[in-house]
Amino acid sequence: MTPGETLIPDIPEPDLADIVSRARGFRLRMAVLDRETQTALDATRDRYGRTVHHHAAAAALARRNQAALATYATHLRTHSDHLLDAARRALGALPEARHTHAWRGLLDALDASHTEIARALDRPATPGSPAEREQHNAVWPHLAFWAEQVLTAADLADQRHQPDPVLTAEERQLWTETAQAAQLRGELDLIESWYAADGRLVTLAYLIEDDTDTVVALAGDPDAPGWEVIGHYDNETAAGRALPRPVPPGFLRADSPTRFSRPEPAPEQPLHELLRDAVEARTAGEVSDALLTATQTGYEAGALVRLEELLDTAAQFAHALDTVKGRQVGARLNSLGRHLAFLTREVHEAAEDLGATVGVLPPHRIPRPPQLHLRPAVDTTLPQASAGAPSPVHRP
Repeated sequence: MTPGETLIPDIPEPDLADIVSRARGFRLRMAVLDRETQTALDATRDRYGRTVHHHAAAAALARRNQAALATYATHLRTHSDHLLDAARRALGALPEARHTHAWRGLLDALDASHTEIARALDRPATPGSPAEREQHNAVWPHLAFWAEQVLTAADLADQRHQPDPVLTAEERQLWTETAQAAQLRGELDLIESWYAADGRLVTLAYLIEDDTDTVVALAGDPDAPGWEVIGHYDNETAAGRALPRPVPPGFLRADSPTRFSRPEPAPEQPLHELLRDAVEARTAGEVSDALLTATQTGYEAGALVRLEELLDTAAQFAHALDTVKGRQVGARLNSLGRHLAFLTREVHEAAEDLGATVGVLPPHRIPRPPQLHLRPAVDTTLPQASAGAPSPVHRP
């Protein structure tokens, strides 16, 4: 070593498996923290979901933010950079596809959020002060973003492009024709599907032929022309080892909230309460109110309107699968949604008509008395046994 040189110690590269394990551990602990926080927030709301104990709710959120920051400091503070670097290197080795550009943007966003979290850890506000609570509120969206997307980064860091199993062109054609014939007979049972790094849809299926099951791997949409068999195996475990690995699945909506960033739920009267109100009602107005509540639109939408929204979202999901069967199911759900919207309007109008009757139940409809087991009064004398009745025999 020449004079003036500084000896730089060799710092070993962090173990990728350990980093990925830490990332998954952070996600698990954030999920537990979220469940505990939701339980605490439920105690601050009335039965319709409205927050009524605001100070307790704010305290629960403050505890969540502080615990989440501490969890990040423990599990990812010194490993986030290595995780993102590993994910970028693995992403650079994958073939270009529609999703690779989006993943690069996702990793850049995680990097920016890590910077904000690190700033809060390096420059903490005075403990217990309003400034600390404000700082934690500001950093929570970044912590939630990491909790939501850390598994994607971990999957990318651990991703390796694996080519298809080697089948000759003749073998691939033979197996494809056999699987297509089985599909026509209804003897090609799909097991699971995933997307490979190159953007292809890979599906495992049982090929049933002569009372034997063979696991085959299909590339392409099984319900559209052009799919082919790329491998055949004795069981699913062997198929999983040989086939290209799955990449992280996508999200229905790019801006939709997830479990860590959900807004406060809108108030909603449960359907079982409306049913109870209808059963216990004695005037037409009470039943009319229950039906009108179920068909109410807007912020406090009723159960039927929420069901419409569920069908619409499920239809969007089915279409987003980008497969023939997904589009078919999506069209079916859209049709059901239109029928339900018509039914909801009819129920609403019928509820208004029922209320306009200003009717009451006739007085002859009285409740059946309950089956009560009456006890004798304390001063009641129990009946005496007759003189001729034999005395009970006491056996030891």
